[in-house]
Amino acid sequence: MINIRETDIINALDRLSDHCRKEYDRQGMDLISKSIEYVRSKLNEYDSKEQYASLIQSLDLAEIAIIELGLDPLGVSAALLLPLVEHDESQLYLLKKRFNDRVLLILKELVKIKNLDTGASSRHAENMRNLILSLSTDFRVILLKISERLSRLRRLDELSDEEAIVAANESKAIYSPLAHRLGLYKIMSELDDISMQILEREIYESITNKLKASKVRREKFIKEFIAPIQERLEKEKFKFEIFGRPKAISSIWRKMQKQNVELEEVYDKFAIRIILDSSPRKEKSDCWRVYSIITDIYQPNPDRMRDWISVPKSNGYESLHTTVIGLKGEWVEIQIRSRRMNDIAEKGLAAHWRYKGLKGQASVDDWLVKVRDALENADNEESANIIDDLKISQFNKEIFVFTPNGDLKKFPENATVLDFAYDIHTDIGASCVGARVNGKNVPIRHVLKNGDKVEIITSKKQKAKVDWLNFIVTSKAKTKIKQSLKEEKLKESENGRELLKRRFKNWKIEYNDSNVRKVIQHFKYKDSIDLHHDVATEKIDLLAIKEIFSEKEDPGDSKPVPIKEKQVEQMINSAMSQSDDFLVIDEKIANIDYKLAKCCKPIHGDSVFGFVTRTSGISIHRTNCPNAHQLLTRYGYRVVKAQWTQAADDTRFEVSIRITGIDDLGIVSNISDVISKDLQVNMRSISIDSNDGMFEGTAALYVKDTQHLEALIRKLKKVKGVSGVRRTG
Repeated sequence: MINIRETDIINALDRLSDHCRKEYDRQGMDLISKSIEYVRSKLNEYDSKEQYASLIQSLDLAEIAIIELGLDPLGVSAALLLPLVEHDESQLYLLKKRFNDRVLLILKELVKIKNLDTGASSRHAENMRNLILSLSTDFRVILLKISERLSRLRRLDELSDEEAIVAANESKAIYSPLAHRLGLYKIMSELDDISMQILEREIYESITNKLKASKVRREKFIKEFIAPIQERLEKEKFKFEIFGRPKAISSIWRKMQKQNVELEEVYDKFAIRIILDSSPRKEKSDCWRVYSIITDIYQPNPDRMRDWISVPKSNGYESLHTTVIGLKGEWVEIQIRSRRMNDIAEKGLAAHWRYKGLKGQASVDDWLVKVRDALENADNEESANIIDDLKISQFNKEIFVFTPNGDLKKFPENATVLDFAYDIHTDIGASCVGARVNGKNVPIRHVLKNGDKVEIITSKKQKAKVDWLNFIVTSKAKTKIKQSLKEEKLKESENGRELLKRRFKNWKIEYNDSNVRKVIQHFKYKDSIDLHHDVATEKIDLLAIKEIFSEKEDPGDSKPVPIKEKQVEQMINSAMSQSDDFLVIDEKIANIDYKLAKCCKPIHGDSVFGFVTRTSGISIHRTNCPNAHQLLTRYGYRVVKAQWTQAADDTRFEVSIRITGIDDLGIVSNISDVISKDLQVNMRSISIDSNDGMFEGTAALYVKDTQHLEALIRKLKKVKGVSGVRRTG
């Protein structure tokens, strides 16, 4: 039996009770007292080193939760009770009789995360996803998990080298970014510093030693710098606290890397903080008064001014930052905030429970609603998008843009017009064709900047496209676009099913599950939805489907071997390896019947192959033809080599292009001039459709070869107002 030091535990429980009594009201203390008494009653059941260590850690966790996070009674109660359930989940049933459902829910989520937290680097994304899913239930779970990781790193002497490295890597990849997003800047800095101490010890110690060597000079500088500010603030009867603090080692190291400079060249290695004892009604005006006093004394850098009291960060952070030139020409950052603002800045999201009803709470609630909404509408694939939103580095910025009505919207840096449109409403996003930003027409890819006024332009003919996913940045837009694409695919699939059903009837083939499954297996589709979608979008040759049921193999025919997940060029080489056929395509061929396939319209210069048809001679396809994969995997023995030779000067090939852009005055005339005059391209037809300030059009042209086409596309992209040009056939 292990001798448990009950006295130490009881003393720790008493200290915790004293801390809680200073923070909580009577109702909150009732829950804390009940939790402490329950833990006391279970002390005699602790009979192993593991249980004892677990209890000590939970008391440490509870102290961090109350003192450093300012967490409410529900969170602290869960921290105290955690050791009782993490080794024996059946204890949850006993706790259910004594504690409310909220405490039990937090405990269940904590146990779930602990079981998933394997520490393997390959599981970081998985762990992150499950942490965020827990957040959608109760954010206290995440706060306690971050606190638990901080407590673990503070006890480095109890960890082996291997355990320390694993813990540091997890903190860097998962817990520090979450702490940043939740506004736990102090905890985030400590996590980063300890992780750096473990993973980059030499650099950490080098910076630490250099800072220690300059400590006396730095303290003297801070004292001289603060003196005139302190004198003026006292004269103006402010109640305040002012002090200088060195920045975190990890923060300084990031600045050195980002700016590519040595430590001596980092100009803001420390910051001055002024904390005002102001009432909520006067705190903003007081902060600005102090700012005015400081800028009367020292010259400010206008580019380094940050106003997060007028518009708080999405995690609730409020502070007024300015950078000024000190007495000796050194740049100094000054942070001005009220006591309430500082409490939230230090303790993050959890501190808001104390100030419920104040404006800052609305920002946090709004953020939580967005996270929950995104999670509720996202499958496993979309969860990764939310990870990207949460895993934000210390230097990422937010931008603020206005709606036509003057409402302020907040987005991550590099957000586009399309992100803005989806933030307003899914239907607005799906039908967005551009916007008027500050009165000027811009395309959907346009990156927004601080202060932009955005008016979305929509079209009933517009719908979500796959390439939109390449430039949007918000998880909401990504999720909604993928949902729209999935719905569109199902709609196309239904049309394809009806088309295939009619063709089966014409071919006198019964349309049933057995025959459909035969087609799916033959072409290696995942399910009938993919098959029917490709039928509707003409990516599969219907005659190739018919041949499955009508073709009789000749005894001499070699059966094709299906090829999985390879490039088309590789499949051509494989299919032609047993054949000496070679087809040269030019105008001199007279005795070989061949034609250019209509499905992909190859032109001179395209990578091509020949396919021997049963009735029409040889059909020439581009290697990126929609039908290439099926032809090569099923009928590889019919493939022949094909190669272009020099075409005659008057030879022209038909090609189709799609052009999109802003409908400016004379845009059609400018496009026509480039096509017909600049590059002397013969135009068979052109169709332009304009709607709500945007246009899209198609043109059928005759070009000499791929180089001729590429030169034309480059010219068209330079036309003012044209946002996109691509080949469609």
